[in-house]
Amino acid sequence: MTEPSFSIVIPAYNEETRISPLLEGLTNPEIEYIFICDGDDNTDFIIRNYAETHDELNIQCYSFPHRLGKGGGVYTGFKKASAPLIGFMDADNSTSVSELIRLCSLIGHHDGIIGSRHLPGQVIHRKQPLYRRIQSRAFNGLIRLMFGLPFHDTQCGAKLFRKEAIYTVLPHLHCRGFEFDVELLWQLKKRGYSLIEVPVIWNDTLDSRLRLSDTIAMLATLLRIRTHTLPHDS
Repeated sequence: MTEPSFSIVIPAYNEETRISPLLEGLTNPEIEYIFICDGDDNTDFIIRNYAETHDELNIQCYSFPHRLGKGGGVYTGFKKASAPLIGFMDADNSTSVSELIRLCSLIGHHDGIIGSRHLPGQVIHRKQPLYRRIQSRAFNGLIRLMFGLPFHDTQCGAKLFRKEAIYTVLPHLHCRGFEFDVELLWQLKKRGYSLIEVPVIWNDTLDSRLRLSDTIAMLATLLRIRTHTLPHDS
């Protein structure tokens, strides 16, 4: 198997009921697909079975007996990736593999590129419920104030970066939950890496794992990071 040109990390926590459409969209043998499974259902079995019957694809599946968290799954996948470009996406396929490949073609000379549901040009096939949209906009507004990040959508599940940039900040990342994306972007921006935000094609799955209590916990953790009450790096 040839060396991959692009690695995609996909954290998959109890995704047995919705992982198949994502797997069926894996077609490029030059991409390294890294699944991180930390649930208690048959997600890892489904992925491994698909990999065995599609051995032309570079599909890797790692299982863990304990919950890693969304950020913990991405962090673990980053450490296993071998390609010069590393992306990650949600297992619910709200942003597809084809969107990650499109972002790969747009990165240009930048160190990272993130997808956005809130920029002109975005295509939303199915909108989130109104309360989720309000929650998302309020969260992003607070993040812009707290961290000085210029991005309109830190939580969209479509991001990719150059490996050297990721490996520079990995030792400085402490968040392992849904707030991982914010800390990652903040650490990259603090070190002067060039990041751009572009509109994406996105589809709400109507089965979000993110609850209001998670958002509150995310903000509490990020506040501790920002006010230096958790380990941090200047």
